[in-house]
Amino acid sequence: MSRIISGAAGGVRLASVPGDNTRPTTDRVKESLFSKLESYDIIRGARVLDAFGGSGALGCEALSRGAASVTLLDTYPKAVAVIRKNVAAVEKAMGRTGSSGATGSAARVQQSQALTYVKSASGPWDLVFVDPPYAMPNEQVSELLEALTPKLAEGAVVVVERSSRDPEPVWGEGLYCFSTRQHGETVLYYVEPDEVEEQAGDEPGTNLEPGEDAEELAA
Repeated sequence: MSRIISGAAGGVRLASVPGDNTRPTTDRVKESLFSKLESYDIIRGARVLDAFGGSGALGCEALSRGAASVTLLDTYPKAVAVIRKNVAAVEKAMGRTGSSGATGSAARVQQSQALTYVKSASGPWDLVFVDPPYAMPNEQVSELLEALTPKLAEGAVVVVERSSRDPEPVWGEGLYCFSTRQHGETVLYYVEPDEVEEQAGDEPGTNLEPGEDAEELAA
């Protein structure tokens, strides 16, 4: 069973989705991911989209750490039910009484395909988690990213989680991958709107020199 790592709801245990329809992000990967995001000071006050919610672990972690709003999507009915349960547990721990989607809640849970939702939504989002099933072809991931690009806020970060066995996704016009981290069979790509290229360095809005991530990739 996963848990909330830090923030106002730190320690809250999260329910898992029964069956094999979802692929949860491990706590080890989640801890590394959020440690990196915290170093960018991007979570607190952020408008967050968790495009492939699963159990809602990533969106709930962002909520616990101070995100202003979190939208969590999934197509699988059992996953949506688990997300609602986990959001309610997190908001209860945070002292909030609103259920997901209700007045007073910072979270919205919706049963929807990510691409369909993104095309119809207005955004903008400051932080987006794109954590699809590994079986999803990179072409579909790239199509979703293309639809997301014009709906990202200035300084936004998109985190894409893929299998290390797959090639790096094609980012397309308007997106730039500024950092890559590998954790076993999982690779995290940190992507931003390609608006301004600044000096080299591992943070949003900057470029990486070749080999910048070599130590982390070996982890």
